[in-house]
Amino acid sequence: MAKPLVQMALDSLDFDQTVALATTVAPHVDILEIGTPCIKYNGIKLLETLRAKFPNNKILVDLKTMDAGFYEAEPFYKAGADIVTVLGTADIGTIKGVIDVANKYGKKAQVDLINVVDKAARTKEVAKLGAHIIGVHTGLDQQAAGQTPFADLGLVAGLNLGVDISVAGGVKATTAKQVVDAGATIVVAGAAIYGAADPAAAAAEISNAAKGSQSSGGLFGWLKKLFS
Repeated sequence: MAKPLVQMALDSLDFDQTVALATTVAPHVDILEIGTPCIKYNGIKLLETLRAKFPNNKILVDLKTMDAGFYEAEPFYKAGADIVTVLGTADIGTIKGVIDVANKYGKKAQVDLINVVDKAARTKEVAKLGAHIIGVHTGLDQQAAGQTPFADLGLVAGLNLGVDISVAGGVKATTAKQVVDAGATIVVAGAAIYGAADPAAAAAEISNAAKGSQSSGGLFGWLKKLFS
């Protein structure tokens, strides 16, 4: 089984701070994510800058597209994005548009399940369309209300659809192994890295925890450990 990938969410609105933080953490993560507020504020110039500066990292642009999927996503794939996100609550035609344009450029489309009511049904639907990654995402506001991504991760992983699963929502070094053992192939960390006194060390710690994980029976092994 391939090692999981570790993704760092860059959420600052400040252009220079974002580039500086990316420079610090890039050696320790696989994917640099330009967060939604960050890309809205800074635009495609930030993507172009990061693409030129970090050729060895994948770059995800968290557009959270809700309409005009092909049209909105294409400029970002052309500018160097490896992954672009589309909301799972979007019209199925919008989701298909992002998948189609990702395939056009040999890239990947991620469907974000944030606020999707029937996550199992939508996951099955978009997987049939060829979605490359399913994003299990507990947003910042949901985290503030005490929610975690573990139940949704168990649901999606249990479908066994053969797509990559990205997990975001309060992941840190102490939980990175849990999410991998529960079925995540991409582990996303944000505040646990950029909020640390030493972001490089925090990124390295999370990567080591995630990539050192060995399967303990997948979802059922994780649930057994959780309730034992």
